Amino acid sequence: MEVFNAIGRRKQATARVYLSEGKGNITVNNKKVEDYFTVLQLQYIVKQPFETIDKLDAYDVKANIDGGGIKGQAEALRLGISRALLKVDPEYRASLKPMGFLTRDPRVVERKKPGQKKARKKFQFSKR
Repeated sequence: MEVFNAIGRRKQATARVYLSEGKGNITVNNKKVEDYFTVLQLQYIVKQPFETIDKLDAYDVKANIDGGGIKGQAEALRLGISRALLKVDPEYRASLKPMGFLTRDPRVVERKKPGQKKARKKFQFSKR
C-alpha cells in the first residue's frame, strides 16, 4: 500500500496531505473531517475532488493543517487532495483541471500602509 503525499496552500493555510487506498476516511489533525470542519459547506469543499472523479470511498486521507482560517484551511486541503490524486493517476487531470482544483488561489490579504487606517482606507481628509 503506497502513500502519496502532496501540499496545498491557500492564504496563510498550509495542508500536508497523505493519500492511501482505503475506505474513504478523512482525518484532519487527528480528528474526523466532520469534527474538524463542522460546517457542511466546508466538508463539501474538502470532498469535491473525490466526487469529481467518482471515487468517494476509494482513498483514505490523513492531513495536517496549519495556519489561516477555517475556510482557507478547507480550500488548502482540497488543493492538496487534488495534487495527491494526480500522483495516484495522472488521468484524473482531465476532470480536476476544468473544475479549478489544481490552481493555487494567489489572493492574499493586502498589507496595511503607513499613514493610512487600513490597506486602502485613509484617515478622513480635512481641508482646513
